[in-house]
Amino acid sequence: MELKSQVALVTGAGSGIGKAAALKLASEGAKVGVLGHTKDEIDKTAMEIREAGGEALVLETDVSDEARMREAVDRLIGEFGRLDIVVANAGINGVWAPIDDLKPEEFDRTIAVNLRGTYLTFHVAVPHLKKQGGSVIVVSSINGNRTFNTPGATAYVATKAAQVAIAQQLALELGKHRIRVNAVCPGAIDTSINDNTTVRGERDTAVPVKFPKGDIPITGGRAGESEDVAEVILFLASDRSRHVTGTPIYVDGGQGLLR
Repeated sequence: MELKSQVALVTGAGSGIGKAAALKLASEGAKVGVLGHTKDEIDKTAMEIREAGGEALVLETDVSDEARMREAVDRLIGEFGRLDIVVANAGINGVWAPIDDLKPEEFDRTIAVNLRGTYLTFHVAVPHLKKQGGSVIVVSSINGNRTFNTPGATAYVATKAAQVAIAQQLALELGKHRIRVNAVCPGAIDTSINDNTTVRGERDTAVPVKFPKGDIPITGGRAGESEDVAEVILFLASDRSRHVTGTPIYVDGGQGLLR
């Protein structure tokens, strides 16, 4: 129970990496604020935590909405009294399209969720973290950092690169408050995020590159699992990483080195 007596906030906790992170932190004793915009999904995450003997608070919220994010964190503090760990995971792939076809409102939506959402998570959580220190883990991607080969993903890669920059900037700004800030950059992970991706004009933006069979070397081509990312998040949330801050950690099985 490495995180006993600590309180965590996980955004996008209804599925995929966010859900795996919430369950992992709870299994180590953390009380978890399970935040997301799909009520039935975050209810299931919270139920699984409780069934395993943990404590969870459901926070139905849009991460791009300042008032709702502030209300959600206030509820978390009211319920559990403190905040020690933040996993800024909520994000969308959005629309992937040629730049002259990508609509401004489509670009803005991806920026709102992925980038404004990350900013607001810090904005409303940091005052509580400053009271005793803590750890923030931003879930970014190899896209926009190690790789740029996803056709039409201009808005997405912009947000993922910016998230790493934010983590590094704030690692310095918040260090004096004993707050560590790091990023995890997953590669191909077996989640449902691709189900909510709109792709247009892929042939117009794709670069014709043939990747070798098994382009994730450590698994022979098989995508990683959310649990693989959650294990790294646990390390960054715990005191084991007490001297690690401002660091992007790639969880891609070597995929980004090939691509």
